[in-house]
Amino acid sequence: MYPSEPEFEQALGELTDSLGPFLAANPAYQKAFSIVQIPERIVQFRVVWEDDQGAPQVNRGYRVQYNSALGPYKGGLRLHPSVNLSILKFLGFEQTFKNALTGLNMGGGKGGSDFDPKGKSDSEIRRFCVSFMSELSRHIGQDTDVPAGDIGTGGREIGFMFGAYKKLRNEFVGVLTGKGGNWGGSFIRPEATGYGLIYYVEHMIAKACPEYSLSKPSTLVAISGAGNVAQFTALKVIELGATVVSLSDSKGALIATTDKGFSKEVVEKIGQLKLKGGFLSESFASSDEYKYYPGARPWTLIPKLHIALPGATQNEVSGEEAEALVKAGVRIVAEGSNMGCTPEAIEVFEKSRKTGKSPVWYAPGKASNCGGVAVSGLEMAQNSQRFKWSPDEVDAKLKGIMKECYETCLSAGSKWSGEDLSSGSVLPSLLCGANVAGFIKVADAMKEHGDWW
Repeated sequence: MYPSEPEFEQALGELTDSLGPFLAANPAYQKAFSIVQIPERIVQFRVVWEDDQGAPQVNRGYRVQYNSALGPYKGGLRLHPSVNLSILKFLGFEQTFKNALTGLNMGGGKGGSDFDPKGKSDSEIRRFCVSFMSELSRHIGQDTDVPAGDIGTGGREIGFMFGAYKKLRNEFVGVLTGKGGNWGGSFIRPEATGYGLIYYVEHMIAKACPEYSLSKPSTLVAISGAGNVAQFTALKVIELGATVVSLSDSKGALIATTDKGFSKEVVEKIGQLKLKGGFLSESFASSDEYKYYPGARPWTLIPKLHIALPGATQNEVSGEEAEALVKAGVRIVAEGSNMGCTPEAIEVFEKSRKTGKSPVWYAPGKASNCGGVAVSGLEMAQNSQRFKWSPDEVDAKLKGIMKECYETCLSAGSKWSGEDLSSGSVLPSLLCGANVAGFIKVADAMKEHGDWW
């Protein structure tokens, strides 16, 4: 670990806390825990590209190849000014255990650049992507490391990078996921993280609070973010029949002011706005059906609420906001974003769970949002077969993966939380369950490979 890596330290601290009872009962795994913390490889490089004025610009490029015990490194490429090694290490670390929970053969990795696509022309983005891939192509491959999209890296960027890789390596292979539908992409991939989140949440609701079924318009769901994850989470909630009461972006929060909540048409309009790099304030600041709160997040703005789904970025729910959600009556919190809740917020939710009285049940992103990378894994499988499955086939496989992930987390949480759950009134910790189950799977594979003994 480097002198200050706050995001990575936070992710490591969460895993350390969760693994306490398991490691106490299985001390041999302590060595595996020490080893798995360190990435197998970190690639760092400069990316020089030409802007529209013909001037050279430079950014930092990264690929953290964290762990390949279960398969090729797999994880997204983030293009955002905030990108640094701490954030990518945290994301790659989380990705390792998230991928393990899908049941598919994928290792963990993450990469990207501090390049900001916002405000750039298509030509500038293309030139950046070509330059970025000219170095990254040396380190990835369909059986080595298969990157994907992430914040700032959508279909356009994946297309430019894939085209550059194809020219550089003279081969058409499934080296990236999130590809276009007519050149190797999978059905349901754009929707997968949001849809998978809801499939996971449906199992949580069925066990903890069936009265708040997503088939009921009276069930109120708050979602943060307005990107890919938040959009398709909202669309699936609307399709099932519940009411979406919020979305947000980096400039502020948008809250529905009528009982109808957000409609499918409005969510799709927001999707088009975001494709153009726009902000919610541009179209909804003076709306009659929605109220825009500049500089705010939705969690303290809604007096009554049943389900909260953070879907924007890391650490977007604070301890104070978590207290507001408990007060509003929230019963389910599941992360669509990676590490969406601060340690203080998780402490609030876990404390509520342990009371057993109208508790909040919290699911960490490594479990609840693994649907995106699961369908990336299914895209890799389709590429290997040179075959494309139907949308219904992919959706059915996604539902099965999320069900198995939930059951794995529930079982491990029941066994290894260190809590007395014999009364039946306290729900198992899905946080503990996800961390322990993912760790055991990775650690066991590493031991069989001779990475620890």
